Amino acid sequence: MSLRRNALIALGLVVAVPAVWIGWSAWSLRAEITGREDAVIADAGERPAPFDAAAMETLPDPVRRYFEFAFPDGPPLDISAVEVEMRGQFRRPLMENFEPTTARQVASTRKPDLVFSADTPIVGPLWAVAYDVFVDGEMEMGAKLLSALRVVDEQGTPELNRISLRRWLLESPAWPMALLPGGPVSWEPIDDSHARAVISAYGLQSSMIVSFRDDGSISALDAEEDGDLETPYHGSGEHTERSDYRLVDGVRVPMSFMIARAADGEIHPFWDGRITSIRFRRD
Repeated sequence: MSLRRNALIALGLVVAVPAVWIGWSAWSLRAEITGREDAVIADAGERPAPFDAAAMETLPDPVRRYFEFAFPDGPPLDISAVEVEMRGQFRRPLMENFEPTTARQVASTRKPDLVFSADTPIVGPLWAVAYDVFVDGEMEMGAKLLSALRVVDEQGTPELNRISLRRWLLESPAWPMALLPGGPVSWEPIDDSHARAVISAYGLQSSMIVSFRDDGSISALDAEEDGDLETPYHGSGEHTERSDYRLVDGVRVPMSFMIARAADGEIHPFWDGRITSIRFRRD
């Protein structure tokens, strides 16, 4: 009986020790991500809204129509940050299959800072937590298998920082107050249904071509250069489509989205989903 009991104890330890390690790693990683989110929210709340009311009159026509559409009661200048929950299908870099994924994103509306994290299955019971952080002009990208084993670790370079700056712009239809004049985004006219959004911050600059529908809503944003489809990360992607606008706390937000890589005239979707919850943080 003693031998059997010892064998059962040993077996229990073999199961319990990895389970405890994985559980602690998951808690620790989530606490780290939450800490980064809280820092972005706190910093945003301490900053004044960077709004230039006079410049509204000089905006390109489709941009003015967009702001009238997005803010039916006028721009809510007291919104400093946003928390977004998402669910959909995600394709990992250099892969073809899509997997169900849940994600969360916290962003400042007053400067281009954001924290993104996602949970996605890998094979069978294995899952990974991926995260992108862009704060004060420096990006950090990582992924951990079972929340414990690091499989991606990318630190900021001038090019990755610029791509992360564009990432905030690409995601901005979910927090359109960040696109108002006076902030990091300026607008250049193209035609009645397109305008160029130029984002400048932290000594970096990027731009995207924004397409507008007849009702004023943003339908798509496109980078002005091809992406490198061979990288082990998607970065910002080069193309996004936005639809199913809903009025949330006085702001019209697109609840459906598709984000894709783009090169050689072709788009390659990698994140197709819906916003399931959005919360605006007010001063």
